[in-house]
Amino acid sequence: MRILLTNDDGIGAQGLQTLRRHLRDIDGVTLDVIAPDSNRSASARSITTRSPLSVKEIRFEDGDLGHATDGTPVDCVRFADVGLVGEKPDLIVSGINHGVNLGDDVTYSGTVAAAFEGIVLGLPAIAVSQQSSSGEMGYSAQRHYDFELAARFTAATVRELRDHPMPVGTLLNINVPGGSPAEVAVTRLGKRLYKDELQKVERSEDDGRTMYRIYGYEPGHDDEPGTDIGAIARDRISVTPLHLDLTDHGGLDGLKQRDFERVLDASRD
Repeated sequence: MRILLTNDDGIGAQGLQTLRRHLRDIDGVTLDVIAPDSNRSASARSITTRSPLSVKEIRFEDGDLGHATDGTPVDCVRFADVGLVGEKPDLIVSGINHGVNLGDDVTYSGTVAAAFEGIVLGLPAIAVSQQSSSGEMGYSAQRHYDFELAARFTAATVRELRDHPMPVGTLLNINVPGGSPAEVAVTRLGKRLYKDELQKVERSEDDGRTMYRIYGYEPGHDDEPGTDIGAIARDRISVTPLHLDLTDHGGLDGLKQRDFERVLDASRD
């Protein structure tokens, strides 16, 4: 099995390096690492189309090689798919993210976006994120993390998927609490309650622009049992299956009853 390891915190991030050491020790695994050269958190599914991408070969402290790029996490997966490191991967593993990726956060997360790109390409994928030791429920990076359990759990999950694959088009989004979890919960996505505020930072005297901050405030959440947020709040590892089919299948029949021919005729008037 050939695994691509990537992340959105950057190739030198502690979470990625801890996971790298565990994945490379799995029997029969060839591990490739392609990751951003610096932090690309909250980059979601952005790609780089308007300029060439740089790539630099990196030698880690233990002698293994990786590749750092100025692209996004999705770019990293695409690099592997088009042959930057030779054969295409059989599995995408993204993480370990510094901070949880829960509920609505998955639509912004570069960590989850890299895993999404795997299933776009027809590859199984895992995204894994770690809550800080202080047990925060926000997405801002904290100072202290312990990645060992998350890395061991991810490596064990890779072995499980090798023998019992997920359905095509489905990824696993794993979140590990900062405490000492004794249970694993299979969950659905929860609901984030964002607390964005308009805060004026400064005004530039040169061009008249005013600077504002609207993000960076720790969101609240609905602590609902059965959700990923509820699992982390109860000190459980959360495993959530995700896919990219955004079609509202339940709304198709109702939409077909609308007279779009009339709408088209009206647009021609």
